[in-house]
Amino acid sequence: MVNLVTPHGGKSLNALLLAKSDRVAASKRTDNLIKVPMSSRETSDVLMLSMGAYTPLDGFMCEADWHGTCAEMKLQNGLFWPIPITLSADRSLADQIKIGDDVALFDEDTGKAMAIMHVSEKFEIDKDFENNNIFGTTDVNHPGVKKVLEQRDINLGGSIEVFDEGDMPNDYKDLYLRPAETRALFDELGWSKVTAFQTRNPMHRSHEHLVKIAIEITDGVFIHQVLGKLKEGDIPAETRTEAIATMIDNYFVPGTALQGGYPIEMRYAGPREALFHALIRQNFGCAYLIVGRDHAGVGDYYGPYDAQEIFDELWEGALETQPLKIDITFYCKKCQGMATEKTSPSKPEDRVQISGTKFREMLENGDDIPVEFSRPEVVEVLRKYYSTLK
Repeated sequence: MVNLVTPHGGKSLNALLLAKSDRVAASKRTDNLIKVPMSSRETSDVLMLSMGAYTPLDGFMCEADWHGTCAEMKLQNGLFWPIPITLSADRSLADQIKIGDDVALFDEDTGKAMAIMHVSEKFEIDKDFENNNIFGTTDVNHPGVKKVLEQRDINLGGSIEVFDEGDMPNDYKDLYLRPAETRALFDELGWSKVTAFQTRNPMHRSHEHLVKIAIEITDGVFIHQVLGKLKEGDIPAETRTEAIATMIDNYFVPGTALQGGYPIEMRYAGPREALFHALIRQNFGCAYLIVGRDHAGVGDYYGPYDAQEIFDELWEGALETQPLKIDITFYCKKCQGMATEKTSPSKPEDRVQISGTKFREMLENGDDIPVEFSRPEVVEVLRKYYSTLK
């Protein structure tokens, strides 16, 4: 038995999915309950709660936890928590719900009921307060700010019981790994110190370099990709999975990297989200999270290393999983290989700067992709996908 990091809060995983024997009865109960629709983000959060990725939360936040999370990155009990997990409802619907009621939560996109919530609180939030604290801006062009502003009038707080995880576990089968499952896999592989690599993009050479640095200093890397709703133009998970698997099969030593996916929806909260990603990976059993340039950022809202520096602001014991901070990576023509500012003495003209945005632009335009940018086997997988868009 390997010695992995403990789940956040120091106790066992708190997975809110009911036992199989109880799910049918819970589903039938919803026929007689008030039904509360969930946005894609709220549905994603139910799935994360269901699998125990949000341990130790037992549902959607009440006001004190929401306020503490925004203002101090702390729950009411003092436990570190950097991103609000909230559920909103229209005022007219909330007025029908009494404190102590059970309500049915359903995915508004599919119409499928997924969970029962025991409502312990109803409250309004200051959306500008949340946006300023979480995103550092109230600019409506920021996708995370926009999502908060689109929330309904009243937040419902309370514990939940999940009886249906929807289609995602079947759609992604072996890729959809829950924290208990990753911990068992790490144990089977003999990995004690595991590094997580967060991605919503196919892996180019810079990503490969980051992951291989981590492999050198820890037991293995968990390449953990986003399965929740993405931004327009992002490459779908099925194609990303094939591209990442192609890279692993051709360019990694067997048994050093494991690929998986999880149902989170990105907030694009930059520094705050980097902390959140580390907390979540602690629940999955990872001791480290690779934090590179502009982790979880969008546009120019955050500095390139803000997501690294915020970890230095945490108090002792806030988070067991630690950042693996790595400088901007590039292909160095002088060194004839991947490098960073710390390892290459080259001048800017000797460097091939690599970014996911640039990579997608070249693929969309049908441009030649140099080997310094991406492995040819990976490019072939991605070209097949882009050919279907024409």
